[in-house]
Amino acid sequence: MRLDKFLKVSRIIKRRTVAKEFADNGRATIDGRVAKSSTDVAVGDVLELHFGERTMKIRVLNTKDTTKKNESADMYEEV
Repeated sequence: MRLDKFLKVSRIIKRRTVAKEFADNGRATIDGRVAKSSTDVAVGDVLELHFGERTMKIRVLNTKDTTKKNESADMYEEV
């Protein structure tokens, strides 16, 4: 699954266009490497997301194409 789609489906970022811009500006890393929006995300990957002053570090638990709002938090865990 693409990084921008994962961020949108997991509801970390609300819109895919915003997630694409976020990743293309170099504000996301996967396992320590800077990731573009088209980079594949797999189960077990560790993402580091830089939101201004705040950094969020998560581990991917599941990659679903669609999910309900109450199930979206099951796609990742904070490290």
